[in-house]
Amino acid sequence: LQEEDIFDGSFSNSVPGSGGEGLGSDLVVVTRDERGSLPGEFESGEAWRCITCLTDNDVAMAKVGVVGATGAVGKEVVGCLEQRNFPVESLRIFGSSRSAGSTVKSKFGDVTVELFDVEAAKECDVVFLAVSGEFALEHAEAISEGAIVIDNSSAFRYKPSVPLCVPEINGSTIKGKKLIANPNCTTAIGLMAVNPLLKKFGMKKLIMSTYQASSGAGQEGMDELKEGTKAVVNGERDVAENKVFAHPLPFNVIPHIDKFQENGYTKEEMKVTWETRKICGLASDFPASCTAVRIPTYRAHSESIVMETEKKVDVGVAQAALASAPGVKLVDDIRADPPTYPMPLSATGKYDVEVGRVRRSEAFGDYGLEFFVSGDQLLRGAALNAVLVAEECVKNGDLA
Repeated sequence: LQEEDIFDGSFSNSVPGSGGEGLGSDLVVVTRDERGSLPGEFESGEAWRCITCLTDNDVAMAKVGVVGATGAVGKEVVGCLEQRNFPVESLRIFGSSRSAGSTVKSKFGDVTVELFDVEAAKECDVVFLAVSGEFALEHAEAISEGAIVIDNSSAFRYKPSVPLCVPEINGSTIKGKKLIANPNCTTAIGLMAVNPLLKKFGMKKLIMSTYQASSGAGQEGMDELKEGTKAVVNGERDVAENKVFAHPLPFNVIPHIDKFQENGYTKEEMKVTWETRKICGLASDFPASCTAVRIPTYRAHSESIVMETEKKVDVGVAQAALASAPGVKLVDDIRADPPTYPMPLSATGKYDVEVGRVRRSEAFGDYGLEFFVSGDQLLRGAALNAVLVAEECVKNGDLA
């Protein structure tokens, strides 16, 4: 088995984060040796194993529900279910009175949007919530009396009894759970890169600065950026109008996302701190901080990340750990022409998180790393992560 077979989808198209086809065909599970790197090929005598399991005949088919499938994240959830060949027996889409009765075309057939009803949702095996936190607080626990609920809002992220899951990091925490929280998009993207380095070198401190696209504020945010940019470029205005954002976004950056807290941080910034601690199993006072900035791009968030480590770092070892991590694509060649590194343009629409600019920290010396990350916040930061959680439920037997 050649290394390219691992990544082109022909063998491991169900390995979470590999960008393949999901659970619809044979699942290849690859475990790495203590070095954490992938081999050129698997040979007897090496500490590698390749196991084929969960074939089409073995995977239990699931009755799937999506609440909010006409919104940006909900649409991507349906798309991920299709692309990853999730074992869907039937797909039900629930919405408000505005969307009820409309039709959503999917690989699973044309689906008529139903007016949301708790009892109807409970008939599903798994329900994805792509709705507001208020809606989730009102209905998620009731739905979970019947179905496994994967909630994309922040409603239950900080409740101790509810797992907050990035499957590649803490997938074992969801076994037997009926209500599972999806993390904030910024956290999910950043931790895909942080976790392999945390396991390799340990971590004493974490500092993030984010560069978040306008679509993080929804379609209205993208529209305001587009129309405002057009007005300035066409000479209609010197400065764009703003209603969605606190200040005009075109030709500007805004260091303000979500509400300011008493400690001077915004809630978006504190989400990164709180969620990093919970997902990575760190102490409740682990030193992590974030500055979140809105930038004038359409899609995909980027992050500059600084880690102080417990062990002495080696940049080559760090790059190898990232290159072999599921769901991560190392894009790091500053000597190429042109140089390659993560960017929103190249990360948009991709399952994997791009990581690059990996270097020894000048602030922390031999015990620090700095790197740059870009990831699609609607996919890796939301819909894809939710579907990977559901795949984990299939593999651990909770959807059997």
